[in-house]
Amino acid sequence: METTDTTRARLEHWKAAPDAMKALLALEQAVRGAGIDPVLLEFIKLRASQINGCAYCMNMHFNDAVKSGIPPQRLHLLPSWREAAHLYTPAERAVLAWTEKLTRLPGSHVGDEDYAALRVHFDEVQVTWITLAIATINAWNRFGVGFRLPVEPAA
Repeated sequence: METTDTTRARLEHWKAAPDAMKALLALEQAVRGAGIDPVLLEFIKLRASQINGCAYCMNMHFNDAVKSGIPPQRLHLLPSWREAAHLYTPAERAVLAWTEKLTRLPGSHVGDEDYAALRVHFDEVQVTWITLAIATINAWNRFGVGFRLPVEPAA
């Protein structure tokens, strides 16, 4: 049976490969500067992190979202957004569906209906940036899960 030490990471990836991390950080900064609505961006980051089981990223993005003024109810219900659809705008629901489809790629495909629902609310440039935001948080999640980044206890 494997014992897991959740108080420290498996390795310090920022020290091990700083150029790789700088490249990912540059991608993150580009996404942040792309003009994606901040609420949508937090929903993308939190929902993908929930799907991927990245506790470090879930904790960080939940806290960031609360600090930015997103009501905790909307954050707590994010995994069940379809059941609480009235709490999310049609554009938010389209982005959440797109996020889930692109995060759960293995064994499934992204249907035309998912793309069409997104295009009702966003132009080609916006869809491209939203897709890059999803890809970026999925990359961060791989570091968080793969290296078991620890979650600091709440103060």
